[in-house]
Amino acid sequence: MVTPREILLTASFVVLVLADIVPVRAVDPAVLQAQQRRVEVMARVSRSVVAIFGSGGAGGGSGVLISPDGFALSNFHVTSSSGDFMKCGLDDGRLYDAVIVGTDPTGDVALLKLLGRDDFPFARMGDSDRLRVGEWVFAMGNPFLLATDFSPTVTYGIVSGTHRYQYPAGTFLEYTDCIQVDASINPGNSGGPLFNSAGELVGINGRGSFEKRGRVNIGAGYAISINQIRNFLDHLRSGRIVDHASLGATVRTEDDGSIVIDRVLQNSEAWRRGLREGTEIVSFAGRGIRSVNQFKNILGIFPAGWRLPLTLRRSGELHDVLIRLRSLHHESELRSQRNPQRQPRRGRTPVPRKRDAPEIPKGFRSMLVRKDGYANYYFNELEQQQFHKIIDKFGDYEPVRGTWIITGQTTDNRAFEFVLADEGLGLTLGNRDYYQSLKEVRIDAEPPGSGGIMLSFHQLRLLLTRRADGFTEFYYLGSEPLDGIGRRVDVYVSLDAAIETRWFVDRENRTLLGFDTRIDDDRDECEIRFDEFDEFGGRQFPSVLRVRHAARQFAVFRIEVSDMRAIGADVK
Repeated sequence: MVTPREILLTASFVVLVLADIVPVRAVDPAVLQAQQRRVEVMARVSRSVVAIFGSGGAGGGSGVLISPDGFALSNFHVTSSSGDFMKCGLDDGRLYDAVIVGTDPTGDVALLKLLGRDDFPFARMGDSDRLRVGEWVFAMGNPFLLATDFSPTVTYGIVSGTHRYQYPAGTFLEYTDCIQVDASINPGNSGGPLFNSAGELVGINGRGSFEKRGRVNIGAGYAISINQIRNFLDHLRSGRIVDHASLGATVRTEDDGSIVIDRVLQNSEAWRRGLREGTEIVSFAGRGIRSVNQFKNILGIFPAGWRLPLTLRRSGELHDVLIRLRSLHHESELRSQRNPQRQPRRGRTPVPRKRDAPEIPKGFRSMLVRKDGYANYYFNELEQQQFHKIIDKFGDYEPVRGTWIITGQTTDNRAFEFVLADEGLGLTLGNRDYYQSLKEVRIDAEPPGSGGIMLSFHQLRLLLTRRADGFTEFYYLGSEPLDGIGRRVDVYVSLDAAIETRWFVDRENRTLLGFDTRIDDDRDECEIRFDEFDEFGGRQFPSVLRVRHAARQFAVFRIEVSDMRAIGADVK
């Protein structure tokens, strides 16, 4: 019988012989340098990774800080199981309180805010559209809740695929344009960051393909692209439960491979812009369309309400149109997701039930305001305060709530006079007179072709004289590209009964750029943009206004100082 000592001596002899035969080569310094850079990058970004634990130990998962004041991203299915207040650990060993901000149940994203500091370490966002298959990436997080000391686990791999689409398949979650990786993503990794080799945040890990008999990753993980999240980030900051977009039409593939409209709602903006059955979709939001899945991928990365460019082909000719996207879900469906009860099928990341009575840390109770349609109305109130500061720049309009008379000339030399009063609205434009009673249920979009410019001017009057109190509802929506192709602007929404107005604010100089007023969902807006401002009676007011409706310019109004007799005083 061979003893363990003899085995050890034999093995040592073999090693010595092999060492004599096969020379040991030094490791290439470039390899060591690459390894050192990788270690340094991982050490640096690990400070931004969050280990999330539900109040009282309910649920848990991962997240990542994206700003020094504590805003962090995670999965909706992580925060919905953890409660409105959570405990979040960082790799400095400290545990912080955190509160929910906004949620995206469809895209499986949530925004939360860590509390107690304004100098949190945070990850810098990259460009997920630049990712290539085969590129190195690494995932960090709290798999199986192993990070009890709050130091994240790291897994390393490559990008296996980009622009992946995964159907909802019995759940509310829909992963569009997502990133597939072979870096191991397991239960508990959900909500954690996916970094590129430079340490830039390119995705939020959310799903994995698992063995049927266990919860072990088999090499296919999925991350929500950071570019999709960028589109929704300001909507999440609004504190709302946000929704994804629908075109109001479905598409199919023709025998020649072209993507054409299959069905279209006749009351949708898509119909009003000329989309019909058989119309070919060439590109959407600047990206070419080559398959039905690709169309769903692109559509799914945008919030409801955005206006975006679409190129279509009719009778062999290309046409460019702008279409404001509809909501994917009814409001009641979104409200039901504040406390989701439905469980996904086996093989998907679970969506546990939220605790009925989450623990609220002392000193932070005021930071959670519950309201229908919102994950946390508190943060919307903060954004509304910023908007009112912008309106303050116009001057004090509260003393002039009486009738206004605004006169001037259009650029095509038509004289105009607006009369705006609480009982009704009047407009003389050229040799035509128009009147709109505000006491009637029926609301007209007068004059024809304007989309309702009299009612639009009335909304501006309400805003300046009464602020949010002049409306049925007022809230911060988020941001969107101005007119579908311009720079990103902040959007605030007012509701005057059924009349919806979107107010557009420049994000850099914090000025009001204009507004769109829609009388009802089945009509195009009256679009007003401010080109110039002037001072009338000691108050700022737009002096040149461009008005568009249904993709056509209606008129450019120039308000003349000498004729603005009654702005600031009741008409006697």
